Amino acid sequence: MAKKKKKKPELDTTTTFVNMNVEGFKWYDPTLEKRLEDKKKGIVPPKISRREYWQMVRGAFAAAVPVILLIMLIFGLMVCFAYLWLS
Repeated sequence: MAKKKKKKPELDTTTTFVNMNVEGFKWYDPTLEKRLEDKKKGIVPPKISRREYWQMVRGAFAAAVPVILLIMLIFGLMVCFAYLWLS
């Protein structure tokens, strides 16, 4: 009969006793705590397709364009009034 070899105990490399997410380390992730809290609460970020993303970008621009045009119009009127007043 052959002798059985003794098995070496496997090392547990996943257990940590201290939070290793410390500012200054190269693996520091400032959003880690928030993501862990969300994971415990069961909050899952929505999956957005590429098409939905670009629709949201276009919507944001569509909302911003009238405001930008209004500001440009007011600035142009102020320049015209200043030109007429100073000439």
